Amino acid sequence: MATAAKKRAVKEPKRITFVWKGKDKSGNESKGKIEAENLAAAKALLRKQGINPGKIGKENVSIFSAKNKPVKAVDIAFFIRQEATMMKAGVPLLQGLEIVAQGAEKTKLKKLINDIRDDVNAGSDFSRALARHPEHFDDLVVSLVHAGEQSGALETMLDRIATYKEKVESLKKKIKKAMTYPIAVIVVGVLVSAILLVKVVPQFESVFGSFGADLPAFTMWVIGMSEWMQKWWFILLIGAVAAGFAFAKARQKSQKFSNFVDRAVLRIPALGPILHKAAVARFSRTLATTFAAGVPLVEALDSAAGAAGNVVYENAIIQIRNGVSTGQSLTNATNMTGVFPTMTVQMISIGEEAGSLDMMLDKVASFYEEDVDNAVDNLSSLLEPMIMVVLGVLVGGLVIAMYLPIFQLGQVVG
Repeated sequence: MATAAKKRAVKEPKRITFVWKGKDKSGNESKGKIEAENLAAAKALLRKQGINPGKIGKENVSIFSAKNKPVKAVDIAFFIRQEATMMKAGVPLLQGLEIVAQGAEKTKLKKLINDIRDDVNAGSDFSRALARHPEHFDDLVVSLVHAGEQSGALETMLDRIATYKEKVESLKKKIKKAMTYPIAVIVVGVLVSAILLVKVVPQFESVFGSFGADLPAFTMWVIGMSEWMQKWWFILLIGAVAAGFAFAKARQKSQKFSNFVDRAVLRIPALGPILHKAAVARFSRTLATTFAAGVPLVEALDSAAGAAGNVVYENAIIQIRNGVSTGQSLTNATNMTGVFPTMTVQMISIGEEAGSLDMMLDKVASFYEEDVDNAVDNLSSLLEPMIMVVLGVLVGGLVIAMYLPIFQLGQVVG
């Protein structure tokens, strides 16, 4: 009760950003922004600074503004990196949080950091303050921060966490790049084809009606498809949206379906090997970070399983954890899964024998992260000619179908 009362007493009121125009002591026109609890407080603060505010009001922020965007994982990584840098420079934790909050562009991120600052200011541990926001700070980050607090090396631990988060986010970005590019091009190709069928083909159809001759089978097929699209395009659109929504909901609600998707994507040609390498890199990076922080191996494996990102590797890591907890070496337990590459197993073996497991796992993670980067670039180069062929078939096929009757008519006239 006392702690809660102290927190209420220390916690500052919500601050609002005001935009002002006025004159300074010299009578020069001036303008800017200021944060205060209310309008009266803002005016009082400006007068203390020697400014006579002529016009002042709340800042209008568009819903599309960067300030209103949600807090993303990359923002959290940047926040931890900034705090680590300040603590290494000798800035106290509380002051560092205030400085980072002032520099945050996103309103929601600023509020998040201010909430954490208020909890710390009220006497809470930094790790406990982070744990109150599980949507942004997972158990792994909280446990690592707690370990840093207990060991008295919080700045070193924050630096390690920041590096880990940056590497993980970089890996996610590469995977998204591998998947987004071909999907985006195919979607554009389908949309262009749909527009041709609905808007362009009917114009040709009215011209063909005056020919008074039988049309080629391919042209008739395209015209039939065009007529169907004109009549049912909205059903097709609703069906596509509904299918996407149903897929997302099914994956969210059904663990069995989600597991099926996870296993299926690993079998996709070209993309599957990239996802395998990304999962190995994520496992190695997480285990290296937690083990180097002094977290016991079994607990570190629990964290690695939670960060696996794919049920195949999550189950494999749980199998490793069970093996290690019963006395098996990490090398044997990893090898028994049959999922991890031989190089990974050998590096783990060398690390166990030399007593430098975290260093070896870090090397494995760096190797596979670079391998994923190269594989994504190669995949993009490989897909470009294939995508051109698909677009050529979709769009070129429609064009050929429309011009076939014209070519035939030219032969008859000739």
